[in-house]
Amino acid sequence: MNKTVTVREYAQLTIGATPSESLDVAHVTASAFDHLCKLNASFKKSGAALLQLDGRQSLKLDNYVGVIQTPCGTTLEILPKTTDEADGAPASRALLQKMIQAALKLKTRIVGKAALDLFDAPISEWVMGQFLEALEHLIKCGLRFEYQRIEEEQPYLRGQLNTLAQLRQPPSRRHHFQIRHDVYLPDRPENRLLKTALLKVCAATRLPSHWLLAHELRSRLSEIPQSDQTEHDFRQWRNDRLMAQYRDIKPWCEIILSQQMPLALSGDWQGLSMLFPMEKLFEKYVEALLPTQLASDAQLLPQRSSKFLCLHKSRDLFQLKPDLMVKHPAGYIGLLDAKWKRLDSNNIDKNYGLSQSDFYQMFAYGTRYLESKGELVLIYPMTSRFKEPLSPFIFSDLLKLHVLPFDLDKQKLIGIETTQLPRR
Repeated sequence: MNKTVTVREYAQLTIGATPSESLDVAHVTASAFDHLCKLNASFKKSGAALLQLDGRQSLKLDNYVGVIQTPCGTTLEILPKTTDEADGAPASRALLQKMIQAALKLKTRIVGKAALDLFDAPISEWVMGQFLEALEHLIKCGLRFEYQRIEEEQPYLRGQLNTLAQLRQPPSRRHHFQIRHDVYLPDRPENRLLKTALLKVCAATRLPSHWLLAHELRSRLSEIPQSDQTEHDFRQWRNDRLMAQYRDIKPWCEIILSQQMPLALSGDWQGLSMLFPMEKLFEKYVEALLPTQLASDAQLLPQRSSKFLCLHKSRDLFQLKPDLMVKHPAGYIGLLDAKWKRLDSNNIDKNYGLSQSDFYQMFAYGTRYLESKGELVLIYPMTSRFKEPLSPFIFSDLLKLHVLPFDLDKQKLIGIETTQLPRR
């Protein structure tokens, strides 16, 4: 039986009895539990962790958000955790939609806060709905075709005679013609990828409206084969002027086929699962929205990787990669890192929840990139316990670190005026 379980990051999932279920504690079937454990084993091979086992009947999720579909029919939706309250799934789902849209620079036809709040299906259904609407619009505008060379044998002459092949014909078949000609077909990499993503949506969607639209579009793409090599076809995807109408749908296709930020979940089960590393999603969210507060002539550069921590036997070791760098023609250079972690500005005894390793990391950035002179910024999500910037942290007379909150709803950095960042 199909079942949807909605939880938040770091939620506890158990196959045992639970007194009451919430976004932080939920019951799953034994088969879904086993599937999650197998996924975690595959994650560990790549150095990541999806969850932490807590005995044989319970597990605790890590900081991934998105959707996992299991072979038994369970859909596990994982939402971001921004508050301590154990409710608010619609608000968390709407926030995740906004973060995905802004971070991946996606265009969406769902507009307005009311439309987002009314959407109470798992986030995967929202992604599939956006893909289907974009595909329907593309088909109405017209798919791109291309000429393909066909070489075949026919009892009539068409196109160009393949002279060499014709001369090799045995006498008994000289009444047949070896010909080559061009046929105008929709079989091209972009269309094959769209067909592959559509088939995945047809098999995964559970909303009746999505199911009907997906199968209608499937019949209209019946002559297009699906892609056997998705990575190769994505590399062949053209972005020139003639393919401008395909630009809006490409990101949605990449998400469904796990070519963008969502992690590809390998295995025999081919359900539509997409997981976003929350740390990376928050970083991209900040990167996409921060330029609206910076001066128009300031540059916001994504992850730099030109400096190393040390030199050993003429070899650079331990590459340093700050999330963001701000440069201004006047000579200002600032380094920023975004961290998905909830701080408590009242808990000074525990250093507000700040990590010592993060400070070591920022100090290394300042030393190597800024030569110990300049400004560093750590950005954390704004919560009810962290609404204002913390007092600056002084490394030296010339190097200081700011810790600022980022308002996820208003989509802006709080306290930017306390720094020297060039702003509007």
